[in-house]
Amino acid sequence: MTENQGNCSCRSSACRANRLIFYGLAIGVFILLLVTFIPKYLNGNVAVSGTQISGDIEKVEVYHFHATRQCYTCKTVGAFSEETVNAYFANELKSGKLVYAHVNVDLPENKALVDKYEAKGSSLLIGVYGKDGSFSKQEDTNVWYEIDNKIDFTNYLKGVIEQKFSGS
Repeated sequence: MTENQGNCSCRSSACRANRLIFYGLAIGVFILLLVTFIPKYLNGNVAVSGTQISGDIEKVEVYHFHATRQCYTCKTVGAFSEETVNAYFANELKSGKLVYAHVNVDLPENKALVDKYEAKGSSLLIGVYGKDGSFSKQEDTNVWYEIDNKIDFTNYLKGVIEQKFSGS
């Protein structure tokens, strides 16, 4: 076998065309992979502003209710929730359209809020105030199933809060 066997050493236009096609396809596949996978990983880490707020919504409250003694899971829900709210809803927090807090259900000074939300131990509750004076609250139990994956948790909670702001 000669040294150049297996390697095209000719200078024909067909060989050049084949190389151009190969390199073009390789670059195309690389770009396709970047476009497909990079946004997925950035999605959990890049803050997005400009949440659409329905004209009917006055304010959204997100409360992480907890006992004095918390387990790892309860602490994780609180930490991930706070990070999500701060990363994606900074403008809404500043304007007062969104309220977020950790609320210890065992402390007497939190009794009124605990009673209003009917919180029992560890929970994530979301309240929505309408401009017409209405109030609705909802416990979100799905967050407990998302704590093993921070990106999934963040995307899920972000979507829930955006729905509340849109009036859904």
